[in-house]
Amino acid sequence: MTTALVTAAAAVAVLIWVWLMALRGGFWRADVRLPERVDELGRWPVVTAVIPARNEAETVGRAVTSLLRQDYPGDLDIVVVDDGSDDGTADHVAAAAAGSERVHLVAGAPLPAGWVGKMWAVAQGIDHAERVRPESRYLLLTDADIEHAPASLRRLVGKAESEGRLLVSLMVLLSARHFWERLLIPAFVFFFQKLYPFRWVNDPAKPTAAAAGGCMLVNRQALDAIGGIAAVRGELIDDCALARRIKARGPIWLGLATDTRSLRHYPGLAGLWDMVARTAYTQLGYSPLALLGTVAGMTLTYLAAPLAVACGISTGSVAPALLGVTAWALMVVAARPTLALYRLTGWWGVLLPFAALLFTLMTLDSARRHGQGRGGTWKGRSYGTIGAGQP
Repeated sequence: MTTALVTAAAAVAVLIWVWLMALRGGFWRADVRLPERVDELGRWPVVTAVIPARNEAETVGRAVTSLLRQDYPGDLDIVVVDDGSDDGTADHVAAAAAGSERVHLVAGAPLPAGWVGKMWAVAQGIDHAERVRPESRYLLLTDADIEHAPASLRRLVGKAESEGRLLVSLMVLLSARHFWERLLIPAFVFFFQKLYPFRWVNDPAKPTAAAAGGCMLVNRQALDAIGGIAAVRGELIDDCALARRIKARGPIWLGLATDTRSLRHYPGLAGLWDMVARTAYTQLGYSPLALLGTVAGMTLTYLAAPLAVACGISTGSVAPALLGVTAWALMVVAARPTLALYRLTGWWGVLLPFAALLFTLMTLDSARRHGQGRGGTWKGRSYGTIGAGQP
């Protein structure tokens, strides 16, 4: 690779970062949050939380307990669907419920063809909710590893009611305790915001739609209007698929949580790698051209800067080094707000190119797994090409 080519790539990287920071919906600011204060409602609507759980014994008890401790002024019921667990998940749900009539434990039925396991469990939970609390205006679709802050539901419902949002979703805080988590989790959140700028998602006039599956408050009538959860029955990336369908009928909202968090930890690289590789190629629609474009885009955006710096140092050329440092500095500045959300210093942003390289390799591995017929493997189930898009 010649010095001139590297210099040109670094110049393009600078232009990319200027464009991203100026014209991509301010995604990098990481400041879209629920308001702290919520206006009192004359009557708080009934909500039913639905939790699909498959081998979640380590976390489901705390998840259920956090919902029981909500300061929500209205009625809240909790439906947990035990999706064929063999680790005592149901026992932990019963222990957390402590006899509460608000917690309903449902034994999941066998998975039918054409359904992703999580969506089938959610569908069964919604069916049960319709029987026990048919008056529910909202469904809180949440995961068995999410610990909700006490005021979370009040703030979610307040947002939905005050602004007429059909879906209100939070990207919860993910674990960032270990080295690989600190390197990759903020980067993952940063990339997600770049792909789906939250201000664009929240703007009814823009087509961008996304949600975070760990915490989604869904208007019951809006869900029924799109055909229920069956509308996304085969989607591996079910949250964004649901958001697209609901936004076609009305406004949605997506923001970052500061106190509701995931209890799942990834102390090693392997767990994070599998999490990303499971759906990365699905995100690209199983398209080789999209994969090629993604690799090229990631290379120019994140890897050209350190390559230019290295080239400038090794050859004594000022131009590639200066352009590389400029692009790298813009990258670090852009990453700082997301790193601050995770209480990490801005210096972690210097490692963003390394994180980007790993995510690029994970995406390539996802394509490789798909080619071997192992795409979409999760919790002991493999879905092959399911999730490429359902009618």
